[in-house]
Formats: sequence, structure tokens, C-alpha cells
Amino acid sequence: MAGTAMDPSQEKIDVTTLPIKDFMIKEVITIDNEATVRKAAEIMNESEIGCLITAGQGGAVGILTERDLLKRVIAEGRDANKTKVKEVMSSPLIVAEPDMDLGEAVELMFLKKIKKLPVVHERRLMGLITLTDIARAAPEMLRIIKQLATTQGMPKNIQKVIDRYIV
Repeated sequence: MAGTAMDPSQEKIDVTTLPIKDFMIKEVITIDNEATVRKAAEIMNESEIGCLITAGQGGAVGILTERDLLKRVIAEGRDANKTKVKEVMSSPLIVAEPDMDLGEAVELMFLKKIKKLPVVHERRLMGLITLTDIARAAPEMLRIIKQLATTQGMPKNIQKVIDRYIV
């Protein structure tokens, strides 16, 4: 009996091997690391985003997240008009290359206990990918995330994503 050709539409794609450049946000908002955290908060609020990539000499040098503002500014009672972004940003910046696989990106996020991963090529900021973006765009990745949570332990800051997307 002759073999039948498999319908290409039925071939299963391994999403873990897809490059993050296909899922990343390409328009990333940045801020100079000498700016005040008040200015950063205003930009985040106006743009309805949860983080800013911070720029200094030589390109992207850090990331300022809502969590950074809560822990290092508000909880410590710092003056938002006087505190510079560079004083409270997360640094050094952990980055990925655009061709990194989704699976590798998720593993890196778990290893470093981060939810946001800037994408850089040759020192140039190309985009940003978040664990939430991955969970929304590639639901098959939830299996990998759940497996990592079981084998590596659950970073507290990633628990919210797991609770929201893994049923």
C-alpha cells in the first residue's frame, strides 16, 4: 500500500524552537538613566506600560519596572522628583538575542527570576519579550513553564503569570 502524504496544515510545530523575534514587542520605550523616577512614572502611566528600558552611555543599561518603583522608591520613602532612574533600576541588564528560542527564553527568565527580557542584537535594542506575552501568544509554552515551576521552584514574581494562565 502506498504511503499517503501528510497534510502540511496538520504538521505540529514545536513552539519552543520558534525565535523570540517573532513574538517580541518591537516598539520599546526607553528613558535616560539620569531622568527622575517621577518622569519615568509619568511615561509609564501615559504609555500604559509596566517597564522602561534605561539608556546610558553605550546603549541599554538597565530596566525600570513597576516593582522597582514600589520597592525602591515608594516603600523606601524616596523623593520621586530627586531620585534618578539609575539609582533604582535593575542592572546589569539581562538580555536575549532575537534568534533565541522561546524555550530558551523561558528558561532564562526562570533562572534569573525575571518576567521581562529585552532583546538586543549587536548592542542595539530590538525589542522586549515578557513571560505574559509568551503565555498569551504560545499557549503550548505553558507546559514548559509548568515543568520549570515544578523542577526549579517557583520564583515569587512569576507566580502571578502561572496562576493567570495555567488552569
